[in-house]
Amino acid sequence: MPLNVKRPTKPAIPTIPTIPTRDAAIVLCGGRSRRMGRDKAALPFGGESMLERMVRVVASVVQEVVVVAREGQPVPGDFSGSSGSSGSSGSSGSGCTPKIVRDPAEGLGPLAGIAEGLAAISAERAFLCSCDLPLLEPAIIHLLLELSRGHPLAVPFVAGHHLPTAAVYSRELLPAARALLDAGRRRPLFLIEAVPARIVSEEELRAVDPGLASFLDCNTPESYEEALARAGLAGEGSDPR
Repeated sequence: MPLNVKRPTKPAIPTIPTIPTRDAAIVLCGGRSRRMGRDKAALPFGGESMLERMVRVVASVVQEVVVVAREGQPVPGDFSGSSGSSGSSGSSGSGCTPKIVRDPAEGLGPLAGIAEGLAAISAERAFLCSCDLPLLEPAIIHLLLELSRGHPLAVPFVAGHHLPTAAVYSRELLPAARALLDAGRRRPLFLIEAVPARIVSEEELRAVDPGLASFLDCNTPESYEEALARAGLAGEGSDPR
């Protein structure tokens, strides 16, 4: 079945704002990190945990941050007041304390995390990402937020794949996400298929991130070491075990 998407005929490069938007960000950190062999959210990266870095990066762009963790998962970082609402002064180094919510339905994959995050935000839309994108450029977040205007979802398409855990979702998608979960259709791709999504091409993305480093996800020890090396931090992630 063809995707219900709108593809641009020519890359559109919006003006990138320099002040935080009124939008939200959702950071997913509830995965089991099986390929990595240790909790990705707690991995060190430049003197902070991977999760702290991701919160700091997204909070430089938006005014509301939600972290979705699994039930009982230790959340690395000193996020004071994290059970309350975002936007207050906090310890993430960004002036924004994330709101931490728990995904009670472990094992349902990222779509369940997307639904939990959308249910927790007060903004109309959110940039959503996994916690393992340490080279994420704020300009990419701005670009996706701008290109999402007029669409319920804006998702990058890189190397022949949609990237649903580095995308912008409207809060209005919450009922559709929950309906898919109830039907056992747990892949985020099903949500992309169900709505008029804005597919963002590599050409558009390279306009603000030429090497597409923002999408280097640290799923394995090898990719983690690659990200550290690109950031000039080679050797920092040595496993002490």
